[in-house]
Amino acid sequence: MSVTAGKVYLVGAGPGDPGLLTIRGRECLSAADVVLYDFLANPVLLELAPAPAERILVGKRHGVTTMVQDEIEALIVAKARAGLVVVRLKGGDPFIFGRGGEEAEACRRAGVEFEVVPGVTSATAVPAYAGIPLTHREHSSSVTFITGRPGPDRDLDSYDWNALAGMGGTLVFLMATLALDDIAGRLLSAGMPPSTPVAMVRWGTLPGQQRLGATLADISGRAEAQGMRPPVVVVVGEVAGLADELSWYEKLPLFGRRVVVTRARHQARAMTAALGSLGADVVRYPTIETGPPSDPSLLKAVLSRLSDFDWLVLSSSNAAACFFDALKVAGRDIRELAGLRIAAIGPATEEVIGGYGLCVDARPSEFRGEALAQTLGEVAGKRILVARAEVARQVLPEALEAGGAQVEVVPLYRTCIPAEPADDGPL
Repeated sequence: MSVTAGKVYLVGAGPGDPGLLTIRGRECLSAADVVLYDFLANPVLLELAPAPAERILVGKRHGVTTMVQDEIEALIVAKARAGLVVVRLKGGDPFIFGRGGEEAEACRRAGVEFEVVPGVTSATAVPAYAGIPLTHREHSSSVTFITGRPGPDRDLDSYDWNALAGMGGTLVFLMATLALDDIAGRLLSAGMPPSTPVAMVRWGTLPGQQRLGATLADISGRAEAQGMRPPVVVVVGEVAGLADELSWYEKLPLFGRRVVVTRARHQARAMTAALGSLGADVVRYPTIETGPPSDPSLLKAVLSRLSDFDWLVLSSSNAAACFFDALKVAGRDIRELAGLRIAAIGPATEEVIGGYGLCVDARPSEFRGEALAQTLGEVAGKRILVARAEVARQVLPEALEAGGAQVEVVPLYRTCIPAEPADDGPL
């Protein structure tokens, strides 16, 4: 499926865990010219949009409104009429308590084309991450989703509490934390047993997930004592009592641990994903980023005479990626490396080189310049090109020169302090 300019995509961001975004949602974000996002949409998802895309926060946090609904709808329409690909990134599913229907109606009234991309709703995902099956043959054969904020012209009186209390299934309340005492009282007054299990799950599907189990009779007091605040999903019914038995996310080995990843942002994704899969709360705090060398002409000149060298030494995975990118930009290809032997420091560098269909001739068992110099063995009279960062240790070139090699060092990239602030997610 393609993504069309001058069109609005109402995309469900899912409940928080970025891994729960749909494939179609990813496609839309990757083509976006502008992303209008809610507070509950994980900021990691914004990285899926192209770098030049405009990113606008239009949601609200704990009742503090960034932009009122009419303004959001007007902005959506204006951006689409300007011929842009507009992604309205909404927490959970756009059509489940997300006001996506109102935004779709605004597009229809304005004659703007739109598409709804469903998302994984927190109403089902959060209980699942807490070990609560909303239906179970022994406990519940129905589930009802209810909002704790019915609307501007309706309140909790608009619900049939006798029916809700008497149906015998599972009740899932969203946006109900501040009305919890009222809700519990109405269900008790309608005849629901005081011993009915209740579970509250805050920041579900994220590393900061908190779960509180209680009964209908004491949930309000216990929630206040524990300081449960939005965003929370409340599950009422017998299945809520299965959480301790079926909990899995909170039992991951790194759940409750906060881990700081300092690698450059573009290199940290694999490590971040691996840590996240183990339940860690990953704080991305890049302390370094790469940029072009101060004098690109030095690299361009070297690429025109690769046949002058016997060895090409690539000092890091960054160096390898930059080298082959530069080769392509210069209009050259890997055939010009014919006759050169290639050395790499470390398996990550070797993996990048291998991605271009090339085998590494030398790689030390220790990932240090000194070890690589020893691995190359007899280098007297050899012409060696060391391609690396603009600022780096001189140990390797000096060791090779001491062995009689003719060494030329070319800067592939420079390192600098990141301009972007750290991003520790929505928590």
